[in-house]
Amino acid sequence: MDTEGIRLFVKAADMLNISAAGRQLGLAPAVASARLAKLENQVGADLLHRSTRKVSLSLEGAEFLPFAREILAQEDAALAALGHGSLEVRGTLRFAASSSFAQLFIAPILPEFLDRYPGVNLELNFSDMQTNLIEGGFDLALRNYAIEDSSLRARKLADDTRILCASPDYLARHGTPHLPEDLEQHQMLIFMKGSARNLLAGDGKPAGMFPPPGARKRVECDDGASMRIATTAGVGISVNSIWSVHREIREGSLVRVLPDYEIEDKSAIWLVYPKSNVLTAKVRVFIDFLLEKIGDPPIWGR
Repeated sequence: MDTEGIRLFVKAADMLNISAAGRQLGLAPAVASARLAKLENQVGADLLHRSTRKVSLSLEGAEFLPFAREILAQEDAALAALGHGSLEVRGTLRFAASSSFAQLFIAPILPEFLDRYPGVNLELNFSDMQTNLIEGGFDLALRNYAIEDSSLRARKLADDTRILCASPDYLARHGTPHLPEDLEQHQMLIFMKGSARNLLAGDGKPAGMFPPPGARKRVECDDGASMRIATTAGVGISVNSIWSVHREIREGSLVRVLPDYEIEDKSAIWLVYPKSNVLTAKVRVFIDFLLEKIGDPPIWGR
């Protein structure tokens, strides 16, 4: 049903003047009459009685009028929920992200977001064990892997380059590996349920794997922050995202291992939301805020 026609009908019923109602909506008299006639054809009733002297509500029009007002009220409420027709974005946003990333980059900027959008409340799920976005009922999630789920839409926040690193103390005690095969003699920290990754030489060809087959996996961990801390403490060699260890690398408490080799990984940091969901105002402003504060060039590279 044509809601613009309904809006015209309500205004004409209030003013008892079709031409004047049309002018308020930016319609020429002929266009207003045609649109009202189209609505009457849709509902199968004459809503207004017209004469050369006056306009009045028909019986059917009087019965339809309260429902017409409710339709317009619902439309206005729906558009307001999407941020249209209202200066204030409102609602509760359910957001999921890895705890490691959230601790470093999201939690510190939340006060600014809440001050900027006082009508928005946040429900936050921060865990390195990722939950299903749709089954969990989340509006938005941050994911650092290659997006393959066809039920999701995604906006790239930043690249997610990963490196091998260890503490200077560990390397002093166990030696510094110079070739991928040297890793077989070292202790490994790996992410729980993580898969092995190819190490690529400068020509882009595979030159080894991490962790290498037969290497001793001293620690398996499901929390990125804890793995970074354990690596800094000297437990062994681990794979970490640059965003996770950039401060430690800069300060020298971690050292990049095999810097001439690249870890083959198609991961990036994505902001994802269900494809079936409308991108509501609360989600849109949070995405824009994260892109502004964290995104390319990423904050860890600025």
